[in-house]
Amino acid sequence: MKKSFFYHIVMILGVIAFSIVIHSNSSAEVVQIFSGPEGGKIQALAINPVNTNTLYAGTGGGGVFKSADGGETWDDVNTGLTGFFVQCLAINPNTPSTLYAGTLGGGVFKSTNGGDTWSAVNTGLTNLNVQAVAINPVTTSTLYAGTLGGGVFKSEDGGDSWDDANIGLGNPNVQALAVNPVTTSTLYAGTSGGGIFKSTNGGDTWFAFNTGLTNLNVQTLAINPVTTSTLYAGTIGGGMFKSTNAGDSWIAFNTGLSNLNVQALAINPVTTITLYAGTNGAGVFRSLNSGDEWDDVNSGLTSASFQALAIDPKTTTTFYTGTDGKGIFKTVDGGDSFTEVNDGLTNRNVKALAVDPDITTTLYAGTEGGGVFKSHNAGEAWLPSGLANLSVHALVIDPDNTNTLYAGTFEDGVSKSTDGGGTWVDSGLNNFAVQALAIDPGNTDILYAGTFGGGVFKSTDAGDTWVVPSTGPTNTFIQALAIDPDNTDTLYVGTFGGGVFKSTDAGDTFSAINTGLTRLFVQALAIDPDFTTMVYAGTIGGGGFESTDGGVTWSAIDSDLDDSSVLAIAIDPENPTIVYIGTVAEGIFKIPEDRRFSSDGGDGNCFITTLHHSSFWGS
Repeated sequence: MKKSFFYHIVMILGVIAFSIVIHSNSSAEVVQIFSGPEGGKIQALAINPVNTNTLYAGTGGGGVFKSADGGETWDDVNTGLTGFFVQCLAINPNTPSTLYAGTLGGGVFKSTNGGDTWSAVNTGLTNLNVQAVAINPVTTSTLYAGTLGGGVFKSEDGGDSWDDANIGLGNPNVQALAVNPVTTSTLYAGTSGGGIFKSTNGGDTWFAFNTGLTNLNVQTLAINPVTTSTLYAGTIGGGMFKSTNAGDSWIAFNTGLSNLNVQALAINPVTTITLYAGTNGAGVFRSLNSGDEWDDVNSGLTSASFQALAIDPKTTTTFYTGTDGKGIFKTVDGGDSFTEVNDGLTNRNVKALAVDPDITTTLYAGTEGGGVFKSHNAGEAWLPSGLANLSVHALVIDPDNTNTLYAGTFEDGVSKSTDGGGTWVDSGLNNFAVQALAIDPGNTDILYAGTFGGGVFKSTDAGDTWVVPSTGPTNTFIQALAIDPDNTDTLYVGTFGGGVFKSTDAGDTFSAINTGLTRLFVQALAIDPDFTTMVYAGTIGGGGFESTDGGVTWSAIDSDLDDSSVLAIAIDPENPTIVYIGTVAEGIFKIPEDRRFSSDGGDGNCFITTLHHSSFWGS
């Protein structure tokens, strides 16, 4: 099952941006362990028009990052921000310390101090899935927000209140907004499936302007700042379109554009015949003649998918590109060459972690769109370790030969390395999105793979071939796997919507075990190696659960996290009294060592009462 609409579900469920903090009941101190691989998914970029060394990056799961030195270093600036999937950024051109962040599910946030603090400004904004924010460049208190499913909203008081502005807008899925910089009552909305709509009265009414626009999935819009009747539209599947009559008609301009999925556009504000396009699959393209012809400009780029572009308005040969998984790249020569600028940008979306059981300072991280990374020093530094451009959602190490490891990918099944991640070979299940892997500690030739929509698969020959169980889980959307280390015929499976299933015959048959499990969207499983009837389950929106009887019954681990989403549970293999629970937007919690879970259960509160956010989450 290749990428489909399931991809978007999985992205919401599983992204972990790897900036880790620990909370302990014994102390209110928050300790950062390590920041993880740098880079990640960049959804938006914005440059301060006055001090162009200051720029902001909106990330897919890590919130907002800020650089004060032209991208050389980055710091997260998320105080007050509770929506971490930042889809767009907009800076007030007159007061650049004021900026807005549009988020997926959290609405609009506003900062008046250069991102130091944020506050939600959602009064009247009845749809919080914000894809685009545009500011009237003359009357900067007037803003527009484009949403997925709710159309366009307008604010005339700097975001303090919003009203819908959808009369005539035939499609509510707004991906892009652009305001005419001269005639500011004129604006355009690009929609997913409905093409382009235009308003000439500040959003009061809209009309479709799609003549010649043969692809209606509009992802991005750009207006020539000098000749404002000229504008460009980037589409998914149809490439680039251009209008020279304020949208009355459109013509495709794709000569040399080898990829027709255009996700980002930028016009050189001084030399307006120079354009840049970021594509999903073929990198960045440049046109030196107003879009008549395009050439790829990918020297130095290690990603092929780009979500954002931003040109320095003072030094227009300098611009930045935001990638779908590998952070930010910068050029100072108009795109002739690029360099990575990710120092401190710890937004890399880590979907899987594995610790070498022999050398516990050796770690592997599977990332969204960036392949595998490896650390030799307990996470202080990371280096790429293969499978670049793939989304690695599962990792498992052979305990008998720790140079052998397996990676489950969303796009291409299972891959195997026998040299510690130096090289990888195909290990099957290529048509399935692999979400979980488990290896039998008693016979390391036996592996299990959990797929999203395809159920559970088993290999008895170290991944050479795979078979399905005779009676698999009735829910085939597998998110987690765990093998009992004492009795390896016992296997637990966590599913998306079906709770937990258990097999006692080495994966041949399964049955549901959900008594007391009040939330059935299970994302994580772990078994206590000393007391193997003690099983932990982490759920989306229902907190963590524990079972002391091998899954026969379940109870909540801690009432303070009843509504939290637990993405990961890890037990220290050298000291099983240490258990960590990773959550969405609330960091990682540590169960105190003096609360030793056993077959009799435990007592005491695991968590401090004040929760602190780390860049944990999952698009």
